[in-house]
Amino acid sequence: MEKEVVNPNGASAQPVVLPAKKRPTNWWLVVVAALFIIVPFLTWYGTWFGRELSDEKIAEYVADEKNPRHVQHALAQIEQRIEKNDASVKKFYPQVIAASKSATGEVRKTAAWVMGQDNTSEDFHRALLELLKDQEPLVRRNAALQLVRFGDASGRPELRAMLQSFEVKSSTAGTLLSILPVGAKLRAGAMLARIRDASGNVQEFRAPVDGAITNPIVIKEGDTLAKDQTIAWLLPDHTSILEALRALAYIGKKDDLPIIDSCTQVDGSAEAAQQASVTAKAIRSRN
Repeated sequence: MEKEVVNPNGASAQPVVLPAKKRPTNWWLVVVAALFIIVPFLTWYGTWFGRELSDEKIAEYVADEKNPRHVQHALAQIEQRIEKNDASVKKFYPQVIAASKSATGEVRKTAAWVMGQDNTSEDFHRALLELLKDQEPLVRRNAALQLVRFGDASGRPELRAMLQSFEVKSSTAGTLLSILPVGAKLRAGAMLARIRDASGNVQEFRAPVDGAITNPIVIKEGDTLAKDQTIAWLLPDHTSILEALRALAYIGKKDDLPIIDSCTQVDGSAEAAQQASVTAKAIRSRN
């Protein structure tokens, strides 16, 4: 920018060039914006089960009992290698069986699914039979489904249960503060009810399986309930119905037919009706 300076004698002096003002840089905004992108990506990438792990990392992760996500990541990688017929993955089989005894239900459920991918392993077969007695219904269900791959019908009662309403029982005694209404659809782990125990603490009771609350609800808000008291019934969800029907097509018996027929009335979809028809036909052909 030029500015003319007049000297005291009246003569014009040479123009003086003033420095231009610098515009403030917003580099910190760029950094913040980058962090908003990079941090979520790194978090997602670090927990994405599709991220390939080396043998050393699999061995490390599958033994990391303090981080269930690491164990599940390793199990997912082992499953992929089994599906690719990678014989070297068998060295991790003892760790998979150890994971099936984890204190975390999600890990046991994942281990059950992985063990079904190799139906030639008798060690896996025995471990799955043990998981049929698990306290978590989703673990029992995965074990029952995977046992079918071994030609083992031991999980048939659990498969039948997947086609029927699930009885939800309270895990603690206390006062029922709130419960979701009839017709509410839940995923396993979603909050179903809130209970105040004898100490005054509010406990969140979560759905043990996927399903929809069906009428009648056994207990209402404000009622006192005992431990293991029935508080609701959940209708089976679409995915569970399909999985159970597909499994029963291989190991189902004639007395399963009424349950198979009734579950199509619960689901009502064309897909469930078609699978029920295929399953019923397979059962009748064996009998």
